[in-house]
Amino acid sequence: MLYADDGVIIFKIYSKFALLKNLNTNTMKFLKIAVLLIGLSSFAQGKVGAVDVEYILSKMPELTAVQTELETYGKQLDIDLNKKVDEYKKLVEEYKKGEPNFTEEEKKEKQTTILNLDKDIQKFQQNGSKLMEIKQTEALKPLYKKIGDALDKVAKAQNYTQVMQSNQDLVYLDPNYDLTVPILQELGITITTEEEGK
Repeated sequence: MLYADDGVIIFKIYSKFALLKNLNTNTMKFLKIAVLLIGLSSFAQGKVGAVDVEYILSKMPELTAVQTELETYGKQLDIDLNKKVDEYKKLVEEYKKGEPNFTEEEKKEKQTTILNLDKDIQKFQQNGSKLMEIKQTEALKPLYKKIGDALDKVAKAQNYTQVMQSNQDLVYLDPNYDLTVPILQELGITITTEEEGK
């Protein structure tokens, strides 16, 4: 049962609830601001650098051997492809010459052989591109590992907490935070003064 004073009690409960709601909103705002400030201060304490991995890779002497290996592999794929194409041309030429003398069954058999070889050639071309990519990744993996190890040493020695890959999306980079040259030096690669400015 509610009495006349019940309205006052309900009002007091509502007032306290509204006060708690405002308190929670203010508390939430405070917490959001605190988290933002903590995040900014921790980011400000971090040291961020950048590195041009592709430039370092281009200066590595081992890259010449990798390029030679890839060229040799590519030439072997071309030789294998040319063998298949020559076989295809030979089968087509033989079919054209002998077509008037073939039975319907022989025609179908030879056409099927030619079509299968044509599909095989197309598949080989598609796979050849993928095989080249796989071979390139496999051949470059040790070089990238070497760069990664040198990057790790340089970043730790110079107290960097984050290192980004510099690319065309990077609009500005203070040269003091560019780790490319120190990493080249860690790898024992010397570059000219003109190259350092690039």
